[in-house]
Amino acid sequence: MATLAKPNLPRFDVEIFQNEFLADGAREVNAIVTVTATGGGTSGGRPLGVADAGPFGADAQSAAVVIMVDCSGSMDYPASKMRGAREATAAAIDTVRDGVAFAVVAGTHEARDVFPGDGTLAIASPDTRSRAKETLRRLTAAGGTAMGTWLTKADQLFLTRRDIAIRHAILLTDGNNEHQSAADLDRTIEQVTGHFTADCRGVGTDWRVDELRKISSALLGTVDIVAEPAGLADDFRSMTAGAMNKQVADVALRIWTPANAVVRFVKQVAPSVEDLTGRRTEAGPREGAAAQSASNGGGGGRRVGDYPTGSWGDESRDYHVCVEVPAAAVGDEMLAARVSLVLPPQAGATAEVLSQGLVKAVWTDDLASSTRISPQVAHYTGQAELASSIQEGLEAHRAGDVDRATAKLGAAVRIAHATGNEGTFKLLQKVVDVVDPKEGTVRFRKNVSEADSMTLETRSTKTVRVKK
Repeated sequence: MATLAKPNLPRFDVEIFQNEFLADGAREVNAIVTVTATGGGTSGGRPLGVADAGPFGADAQSAAVVIMVDCSGSMDYPASKMRGAREATAAAIDTVRDGVAFAVVAGTHEARDVFPGDGTLAIASPDTRSRAKETLRRLTAAGGTAMGTWLTKADQLFLTRRDIAIRHAILLTDGNNEHQSAADLDRTIEQVTGHFTADCRGVGTDWRVDELRKISSALLGTVDIVAEPAGLADDFRSMTAGAMNKQVADVALRIWTPANAVVRFVKQVAPSVEDLTGRRTEAGPREGAAAQSASNGGGGGRRVGDYPTGSWGDESRDYHVCVEVPAAAVGDEMLAARVSLVLPPQAGATAEVLSQGLVKAVWTDDLASSTRISPQVAHYTGQAELASSIQEGLEAHRAGDVDRATAKLGAAVRIAHATGNEGTFKLLQKVVDVVDPKEGTVRFRKNVSEADSMTLETRSTKTVRVKK
C-alpha cells in the first residue's frame, strides 16, 4: 500500500486483499482493492480557476448542482407528487452551501431552466435560495416526458462554468421516457457522460428501474425509489448534502499490467455493485508489439488503463479487479497489476498519483496455499451474484417463468443470509416467503405490491462490506 498526500485533497489509502498463490498452470488473479479517502479540505478538487478569487473564499464556487424536476402531467396524479417534488427541491436548495452554483430545471417533453432562468447558474446565497424557492411555487404539471432533454439542459448549464470541478445533478421522475426513443436517450447519455455525476430518483411505481439505472450508472451516481412523495424531502436533502461533501472530482482507478496480461474485469463492489470494465480508457504509451494487440481486453497494445470513479469526499469504496496473466512455473513470482488512484492530467501536465497498491502472483505446488480463497474476494463475488440473482429472478417472474424466478430469488435469499446482508434479506422477505434461508428455499408471496418489487430491484446492487 502507498499513500500520497496532496494539499487540499483527501488522503487516499489503497489496500489490496488477495490470495497471491496460484496453482501450477493457473492464470487468473483476483484482488479486492479498498480505497479510502479521509481528511480532505473543501477545495472541491481541481481546477478551481476563478473560484479562488470568489467572494465566498477559495472553495466558494468549486461545486455546482442542477436539480431536474419532472413536471409532466402525470405528476398531478395524485397531486401529492407535485407538492412533494416542490418541497423536496426546496429542501435541496436549502442544503446548498453559500457560494455553490446551482439551477433548477423543469422537465417535461422539453426542458426549461426555471431558476435562475437565464441559461446560467445562480450562486447560492440567502437571497438566491429565497428567490429559487419562490419560483418552485409556480411549477405546474403538464406535458410529456423526455429525460434526454433534461440531461442536455443540465449539461448546457454546467458548461457555462467550466472552472467548476465538481458538478452534480439530481433527477426526479415519476414515469417512463415515453416522449423520446431509447436510442435518442442513449445518445444523450453518451454525450454527457464524464461531464457531471447524477443521482436519479423515481417517485411512485410508474417509472422504469432499468431506465434510471442506465442514467445513474453512466453518470456514476445512484438510483433509488421513493414510493411515497412524503419521503422525497429527506432524500433530496441527503443527496444534496452528499454532493456538498465531495472534495475532489474526476478520480480514476489506473491499472498497469505486465506484457501479455489481460484485465478481465473491474467492478466497484461496495457500497454498491457497478461494472466499470467497459468504461476503460487507455492511459499509457502503446507497446507496439503484435503480441500485445489484444492485451488488456482489447487494449490495442496498451498496458495502462483508467476506470472512472467520479467524485470523492471522506468515504471508502471497494473494487474487484480480475487479471489473467501468462502461465508460469512453480516458484515463479510476478507483479500482476499495479493499481493507482490518479487525477487526470491538466493542460499537458502529467497525471497526479494519489495512492497505489500492488497485486501479486506466486505459483506454488502447495495445495493448501493455492486453494485458499481470499475472504474479501469470496464475499464480494457473492454480493455480485446476489444482485444478478435478484434482477434475473424478478425479470423471470415478469415473464411468467415462476420456476426460474423462484430458483433465482431462492439463491438470493441464501446469499443474503450467508453474507449478512440484512437489508436485502428484509426486502426479499416482502416478495417471497422464506422457508429455509440457509438452503434458499422460498415461495412467492401472493399479492406482492409493485412498490415492494421495485424497491427490491432498485436496491439489489447495494452491498454490505466484509465483516472485520
